Amino acid sequence: MADRVTVIGWDGSPLNSAARSALAGATLVAGAAHHLALPEVPPGAERIRLGSVALAARRIAGHHRGTAVVLADGDPGFFGVVRTLRAPEFGLEVEVVPAVSSVAAAFARAGMPWDDAQVVVAHRRTLRRAVNVCRAHTKVAVLTSPGAGPAELGLLLEGVHRTFVVCEELGTERERVSVLSSDKAADRSWRDPNVVIAIGGPVTSGGQGEWIAGRDPAAGPRGHAYADGRGEGESQMLRTAQLARLGPRVGDLVWDIGCGTGAFATEAARTGAAVLAVDQDIDACARTDATARHLGVQLQIVRGTAPHVLENLPEPDVVRVGGGGPGVVTAVADRRPERIVTHALTRDAAERVGRDLTEHGYHVECALLQSVQLDTRAWTERHRSVAFLLSGVLPDRGL
Repeated sequence: MADRVTVIGWDGSPLNSAARSALAGATLVAGAAHHLALPEVPPGAERIRLGSVALAARRIAGHHRGTAVVLADGDPGFFGVVRTLRAPEFGLEVEVVPAVSSVAAAFARAGMPWDDAQVVVAHRRTLRRAVNVCRAHTKVAVLTSPGAGPAELGLLLEGVHRTFVVCEELGTERERVSVLSSDKAADRSWRDPNVVIAIGGPVTSGGQGEWIAGRDPAAGPRGHAYADGRGEGESQMLRTAQLARLGPRVGDLVWDIGCGTGAFATEAARTGAAVLAVDQDIDACARTDATARHLGVQLQIVRGTAPHVLENLPEPDVVRVGGGGPGVVTAVADRRPERIVTHALTRDAAERVGRDLTEHGYHVECALLQSVQLDTRAWTERHRSVAFLLSGVLPDRGL
């Protein structure tokens, strides 16, 4: 019974001595069709066309003679087969001969650094979340799959401009690299496998601040004083409580309806979530844009009146209703986001919103928040804010 398997990464370049030696002694080889066609694969070895990695792992675990080798594109330890093969139920000891990952190869073809890039996998189940990461970040590499490729990414990014670098069939004779705007990606047919680099917004270069791969969690100033921060729904304490109740995460899409100064929208964007800020006032949209630029975050701003403007927006995960009243809350609840947060200035308004969310199947919580800003020189009151904070969570999704 096989209890050891050698996993060999292949990036189109000649196999190194360790890979050739492992293949030479293999009695079972698993891989894609182009892997099994490599001249180094022993003619007498049993061959498994790699579809389901779990199924192949069971075949390998039950292999009673000789040694097993698995061939995989790129670095098999980076979103590759190694994770599945190491699962305890298969009892396999894994040795890895790595190669250049397809993400590293794609950025090399583009001549760009990628330590500051987000890397996501897109298939039909995760496509929407991958798109949200592209909305929220300036540099994202997307490992695509059939049905979740450049065309689908471009279609779902409607309204957000990104530049795509599409790298098809890396490491093969059919390799092709294309640069185009995201809105043009759906106009072409793309060959699998491919990697998409999505670029948008200000991309910095050089400097001495690099210390962590991906998005720097400490990017931007620590805290921020927002202009005109005392408008309805804009007090700092209420905004902080709303953000905590929503809990936006990377891969989420946040709606901020009635974005006002842009304070909440930008704070949500700093969590790494994608944010769509909505307001009917042109000055509010301009302030939100200025705040986002100052803090260096990506968000999309839509000018229009809720609830009508919400009809054609992409599906949200969590929503803050900062303005518009109970009618907007009802329209949002009809879209079934995981969490909704809003506020009311009177008990009657709070009760009405609470009843509406409950009727839509949400578990509702309400708290009366009061914050008092003091002048510490004289210890006198400078400003007082009182509001009812309401939050709704879908029990089957958000608890």
